[in-house]
Amino acid sequence: MNRHVNAIASRLSLRFPQRESLEILDRVCEILPPKKDTDWEAGLAAIREEFPTVTAFERDFPSLCFALATGVGKTRLMGAFITYLYSAHDIKNFFVLAPNLTIYNKLITDFTPNTPKYVFKGISEFATNTPKIITGDNYEMKARTLLDPLIPCKINIFNISKINSEVRGGKSPRIKRLSEYIGDSYFNFLAELKDLVILMDESHRYRASAGVRAINELKPLLGLELTATPFVETSKGAVQFQNVVYDYPLGRAIEDGFVKEPAVVTRKDFNPVGMSAEAIEHLKLEDGIRLHENIKAELETYARETGNPIVKPFLLVIARDTTHATQLLNLIQSESFFEGRYKDKIIQVDSSKKGAKEDEMVERLLKVEHRDEPTEIVVHVNMLKEGWDVTNLYTIVPLRAANARILIEQSIGRGLRLPYGKRTGVTAVDRLNIIAHDKFQEIIDEAQRPESPIRLQQVILPSETLQQKTVTLVSQSQLETQLGFQPSQSSSITHLETENIEPIFESPEEQKIAQMTYQAIRKLESQPAVVPTNSYLLSPEVQKKVKEAVASEYQPEQLELEGILEPPNVNSIVTQTLEMVVQKTINIPRILVVPKGEVRSGFRAFTLQLDSLKYSAPSRELWIQHLKTNQYETVELGQVDIGEKKLENYVVNGLIDFDDIYYDEHADFLYDLAEQVVSHFRTYLSEEDTGKVLQVYGGEIASFVHAQMMDNFWEKPENDYEVIVSRGFTTLKSSAYSVQENDPPRNYQQSPDDKSNMAKYLFGGFSRCLYPVQKFQSDSERILSIILDREAIKWFKPAKGQFQIYYSLNGEHLEYQPDFVAETEDIIYMLECKMKSQINAPEVIVKKQAAVKWCKHASEYMQKYGDKPWVYVLIPHNFIAQNITLKKLTKQFYCD
Repeated sequence: MNRHVNAIASRLSLRFPQRESLEILDRVCEILPPKKDTDWEAGLAAIREEFPTVTAFERDFPSLCFALATGVGKTRLMGAFITYLYSAHDIKNFFVLAPNLTIYNKLITDFTPNTPKYVFKGISEFATNTPKIITGDNYEMKARTLLDPLIPCKINIFNISKINSEVRGGKSPRIKRLSEYIGDSYFNFLAELKDLVILMDESHRYRASAGVRAINELKPLLGLELTATPFVETSKGAVQFQNVVYDYPLGRAIEDGFVKEPAVVTRKDFNPVGMSAEAIEHLKLEDGIRLHENIKAELETYARETGNPIVKPFLLVIARDTTHATQLLNLIQSESFFEGRYKDKIIQVDSSKKGAKEDEMVERLLKVEHRDEPTEIVVHVNMLKEGWDVTNLYTIVPLRAANARILIEQSIGRGLRLPYGKRTGVTAVDRLNIIAHDKFQEIIDEAQRPESPIRLQQVILPSETLQQKTVTLVSQSQLETQLGFQPSQSSSITHLETENIEPIFESPEEQKIAQMTYQAIRKLESQPAVVPTNSYLLSPEVQKKVKEAVASEYQPEQLELEGILEPPNVNSIVTQTLEMVVQKTINIPRILVVPKGEVRSGFRAFTLQLDSLKYSAPSRELWIQHLKTNQYETVELGQVDIGEKKLENYVVNGLIDFDDIYYDEHADFLYDLAEQVVSHFRTYLSEEDTGKVLQVYGGEIASFVHAQMMDNFWEKPENDYEVIVSRGFTTLKSSAYSVQENDPPRNYQQSPDDKSNMAKYLFGGFSRCLYPVQKFQSDSERILSIILDREAIKWFKPAKGQFQIYYSLNGEHLEYQPDFVAETEDIIYMLECKMKSQINAPEVIVKKQAAVKWCKHASEYMQKYGDKPWVYVLIPHNFIAQNITLKKLTKQFYCD
């Protein structure tokens, strides 16, 4: 494999469809070197032999199409293509075509350095000498840039729709007109370049346009087309492209997790019989809003739990026409529709808007991802096309009459992108919902057809669920609530549990001073030399330091300065706050285990366990059915080979994509493993079929091998490890839960009737818990909380990220989140409650090992400063009962 391909794929963190596309471009350039004197007719025949889907270039120059599903990353792939052609073939001139103004502006942004999605981020060749961007708006003014031979790479970005409009009526586009700055037309300047490559974004949009016919005259070395839909719609149906060299369809993108999982949604027991079309429409719209509100809460809860930015979702309503869109706008803005909650949170997007209203509409639409932009509902007819790349569309309500296929293809395309760039494992965050009560079964049937490009989840919502509003309940520590803190980034669905929590200080001014004190304490977390544990907060030296910090920051109110109000006693408030922090928290140090000196690492030689690795050779036979006669015929495709003459290379190329594998150091070991894999497949497959399997499933096979490699990974420091305590104590992190609005917490001492889904219940009423409410994963956890509330001094269930204890499992580094932490008179316990049958499961064992090691280091540190040791306790669920004491459980099940 070309060294440039490996380097670019690694630096740009290409996904495997992007990498496969780059590998194919590399192979094409081997077959047909990109030069002006290449015989392209012979080249087409050679390409067709390796890539049978390419039967014609379809343009006046060699052009190949890479069909990648929406959301996979076509713009980044453009950056990879340009980098490869520049570094491997010394091509310095590129012409990027956009189909409309939206994509044109987006491409300019993404090709501009220091922007969030800069396509060359990590490419060293362009780090100091960046490519020069020339656009359809500024090329006449960049004569010096155009003609400067010292500029290493020039990227032209043009909007084809503008060129189309210029050539109407037989006129020449402006690009062909004489430019006084250049001394010739810019078109002629480009046409005379010996190394021009054209990249066409959303190429299906301008295959037959007058503008592209004009562009054909540029006669570039090569054309690279990118689209998610490699066909052109005609009156006789869809006409497939003849130059598709790589196809990665939506179904695979969904299966591989690169985009959201689309789902079709209906009401349980919905029956449209007897309902008018208007009634069905209103029900779909209302249910879409209810689902949207639930998703909004789930997204906020997830963000607060994981420390990610909060995503503001929006709902897309597809209207029949502009009149219908206006009717929907008026309905949603009325006071009778959800009490008028959405009257200022909706925009109508269609051709009826002109002038200033159109500008406002476009501005709001482009900012719909921003949390501070209020739009939560977009009503549109047919203006949302390619280039509107939002990641926060979660609910679609199609109200335009259409068949199931059109609903599937046209509805989901704009909402598939993931807000965090990858799936999270949380259903609400990873799913796109299509409300389709009256079309539900029709859409399911269409999606299940063998030729359907995707498979849809089915979501059937009970009516009672739709009637309940979900909110995000933030459970911050009792201490923070008592000090008057409010959750950051609060919204209309953010609730704070404050029941039975009395503030420590009554006046806002006293709370202000207490909060300043708390922030000063948080700054001391990272100074263990000054505050080794939280008990040191009560020392005279630390108290003095905190009082000075607060005094320097506190600004009295004007009325206090004028003597009208009695000023608060700052020193007294600081002292009281310090005491409360010690009382209302548990000493949790932040522990880092780092190697001394140089670290050596590697992999132990081992024999792969390959019994479960079974693949059948993929068929190269196409099945054709004639729609008119229903006759069938088959076509055998030729062999596809992108250049690996040694079968082991497929496995090795997949393995070196992992960050922890270095080819130069591990080459012999990697080829030993690859030979084992190839030998395994040869036991039941022919040589040809073995090659097919390795080519098609190489990525999955590499992941299978890598997981076993990590089980045999070793690491040894030159001079052992050292334990570093970066924080002597840590403040308690907040938790967040999605709950039904106005549904009060349950009494933790009472077992719910339905124990099969304990995680849905929120419990409160604790006396010694450091948080007002908690959730439990099992009834055993609830019973253990009763024991802790009865016998511990204080306890809580830690939020994600509180400890930052990590363990390795199947090659992944994961965070361990203990079930409980409880402090007694002489010991701090970390407790885990597990099903008896899972006590010896591999994951439970590695978690236990990581926790025991953490507790050992924490104990050594805490006892050094006269504080309590830590002990890890792993308790089988069947030993937990209300009549059992904490002392008995910890004595019987402590781990060392």
